[in-house]
Amino acid sequence: MNNGMKIGILTAGGDCPGINAAIRGVGKTAIVKYGMHLVGISDGFTGLIHKEYTELTERDLSGILTVGGTILGTSREKPFKEARKKKNEIRKPDLIREHYEQMGLDCLVCIGGNGTLKTANLLSQEGLNVIGIPKTIDNDVWGTDMTFGFDSAVNIAAEAIDRLHSTANSHKRIMIIEVMGHHAGWIALYAGIAGGGDVILIPEIPYKEEKIAEYLMHRVEQNKPYSIVVVAEGIKNPGKERSVAQYISNRIYEMTNLETRETVLGYIQRGGSPSPMDRVLATRYGTAAADLIADHDFGKMVSLKNNKIIAVPLKEIAGKLRLVDPEDPMVLHSINMGNCFGS
Repeated sequence: MNNGMKIGILTAGGDCPGINAAIRGVGKTAIVKYGMHLVGISDGFTGLIHKEYTELTERDLSGILTVGGTILGTSREKPFKEARKKKNEIRKPDLIREHYEQMGLDCLVCIGGNGTLKTANLLSQEGLNVIGIPKTIDNDVWGTDMTFGFDSAVNIAAEAIDRLHSTANSHKRIMIIEVMGHHAGWIALYAGIAGGGDVILIPEIPYKEEKIAEYLMHRVEQNKPYSIVVVAEGIKNPGKERSVAQYISNRIYEMTNLETRETVLGYIQRGGSPSPMDRVLATRYGTAAADLIADHDFGKMVSLKNNKIIAVPLKEIAGKLRLVDPEDPMVLHSINMGNCFGS
């Protein structure tokens, strides 16, 4: 029944480790198990708008499991974003639907984060058969326990924190490291705990500068002459400094006179080969997506719940964020061990 089905697949939004593993999981399952055809769409939704794609064979998917980035390319194109159109210009969603039909697609697989999945839901409402796969290092997609890319980013951030310990100890300094996370503090929380951070600041828990200063001075009084401060990029930054790490560093020095240095980890967190955990999770998501297509169960996002892969309706997850609960056991355990969240 599924022989001859034609799947389009695209990757949109920011790159992250594990995307190629997901592409491989979808493609190999679709081709080998179901005898389907696979079409790789270039550069996210831009490729659908301009009808830029290539046929992918099983051989094309060999050797990409461990490769970072995406073989399809990506973009941050938002086809439903309102923009002034020229006279007689076709709406981007209409172009996408037209090209979807011209390409003879039976389903479109969208690999991405919150913005991508929101667009996927809107395309589903436009009548396209769509399946979503959640990826982002921020781990903030609602409806799943974990996105692939997160574990790799935490590994990178934790290793960076490990390396800062020796410098902080040698010079008796306060070292501030800024990690990614505009709205969600999952990377800062996990990497901060894994790397032995003393202060962890995340967007979900408002901080008080005085609490941080008191905590750091108390450590000095306890003959703990250095400290590691892990901050998510999305925490409050009322200053004019270029980064929130620099703001926190300046305020700590002003309030304590302790020597401080800051490091912004930046895009390093999104690059490189995926961790084994992310390779496995992305593969599980990809194979589950192919199974949903074979069952004609469209309009869904594959999801991890209690270590089981399930399907969640796209309409239920679109526009929502999975944030850190201030009462999350990870937060409470960390506080019980003597760490500070600035509250």
